[in-house]
Amino acid sequence: MLNEKSSSNPDLEMVELTKETYTPHTPVLPSPASASASPARPRLTAATIIPIWIVLSSTVIIYNNYVYNNLHFPYPVFTVTWHLAFAALGTRVLQRTTRLLDGARDVHMDRALFVRRILPIGVLFSGSLILSNTAYLYLSVSYIQMLKAFNPVVILLISWTFRLQDPNKKLFLIVIMISSGVALASHGELRFHLGGFLVQAGAVLFEASRLVLIQILLHNLKMDPLVSLHYYAPVCAAINLFVLPFTEGLEPFRHLSNLGPLVLLSNAGVAFLLNIAAVFLVGVGSGLVLTLAGVFKMLTLSIFFASGQDILLITGSVLIFSNPITPLQVFGYSIALAGLVLFKTSGGK
Repeated sequence: MLNEKSSSNPDLEMVELTKETYTPHTPVLPSPASASASPARPRLTAATIIPIWIVLSSTVIIYNNYVYNNLHFPYPVFTVTWHLAFAALGTRVLQRTTRLLDGARDVHMDRALFVRRILPIGVLFSGSLILSNTAYLYLSVSYIQMLKAFNPVVILLISWTFRLQDPNKKLFLIVIMISSGVALASHGELRFHLGGFLVQAGAVLFEASRLVLIQILLHNLKMDPLVSLHYYAPVCAAINLFVLPFTEGLEPFRHLSNLGPLVLLSNAGVAFLLNIAAVFLVGVGSGLVLTLAGVFKMLTLSIFFASGQDILLITGSVLIFSNPITPLQVFGYSIALAGLVLFKTSGGK
C-alpha cells in the first residue's frame, strides 16, 4: 500500500527520477528524495537484495488489498495514516539504535526548508497515497498495476507543459505506445469501475506531480529512502490525520476488531521493512531502474526486475484473489511494458 507504494514501486520511483528522470507500488511508503547511499552501511549483493525488495514490495500491495477486501476493512485513509505513524516512530528508533539514518546528518533541516520543500511534496504524497490505496476498493490489483504504467506519460506531459524538458519525436512515440497499451488493457478489463479508474487516475496525477516537484525542489539534497521517510512520514501522517475525520470518521476505529493487533503490526511492519530494503537496494543498484525481469545483463538488471515485480503482482492477484485477466489486457500491457523499457533504456531523453 504505502507504498510502493506505495507505491509500481512503490516503490523506488524517486531513486530513478533523481538519478535519471523517472520512475510503483505503488507506492507504498515514501520513496527516496535523492539516491545517495549513507556511509558505513552493511553491504548486500544485488542478487540478494533485489529479490528481497521485489517480494516485500509485492507483499505490501497484496497484503493491503487483502486487508481492504478480504478482511472487510475498507478504510485506506486510516491504514495509510497508521503506516506513516509506524514509519515515523520506526525511523526515529533506528536513528537512535543503528547507523542506517546517518545520512540525516547531511540534511540541514530548518523551518524555511521544511515549508518550501518538504511540506508541498508531503501534501502531494498524501494525496497520492490516499487515492492509490482507495483504488483497491474498486479495481483489481492486476488492473491497477497496468494503470501505473501510465506514470511516465503523465510525468513527461507535466515536464513538457512547464518547459522542464523539451519534447522530441522519440519520447512522443513512447508516450503514444504506453498510452495505447494502457487503453487496450482498460478496454479488456472485465471488472472496470469508472469511479475506481478516476481515483487511480488522480493518484497517478498526484504521484507524477510529486516526482516532478522532487526533481525541482530536492535536486541538491542527499536523502536516501530511509532518510526521506524520516522526514516525510510525520508530515504525511499529520496531513492524513487531518483528512481522516472528513472521509472515514470514527468508522475505522469501530472495526479494528476485524484486523486485530497482529495484522495491524505485521501490515505496517512489512511496509516499513520495504523501505529499509530500499536503502540497501540504492546501495547496490546505484540508480538502476527496475522494469522487466527475464534478461540478466549487468547494465539492465534492475529494469528487468521492476517489470518482474509487476508481473509477479499481476500473477499473484490472479492466483490469490481470482482477478481475471483477458488476452486483450495481456496484449495491451505488453505494449505498455515495451514502451516503459524504451523509455528507461533511453534515460527518458
